[in-house]
Amino acid sequence: MKMDKIIKQAQRMQAQMALAQEELQNAVLEGAAGGGAVKATANGHGDILSITIDKEVVNPDDVEMLEDLVLGAVKEAISKSKELSNDKMNSVTGGMGGLPGLM
Repeated sequence: MKMDKIIKQAQRMQAQMALAQEELQNAVLEGAAGGGAVKATANGHGDILSITIDKEVVNPDDVEMLEDLVLGAVKEAISKSKELSNDKMNSVTGGMGGLPGLM
């Protein structure tokens, strides 16, 4: 009887994990830099979906500044993505950490 409970609990966790993965795929997180002049959008898996750059920050004489703004926006979007992913996975696993083979 105890094995049945363990199997049912594992099946529930697997279903919750699949739902969490779908939610992460559909999540849209935005990172910004330069007061919002450069924005990067990512999903919950950390995939960059888009980058937008206001024309005002495009200066051919200062490419390094633009590169720094893009990098900052991308890092922020990925950081938000990782945080959301960790929160979702911890809610499924009850904070047990990365369960190998489930993610």
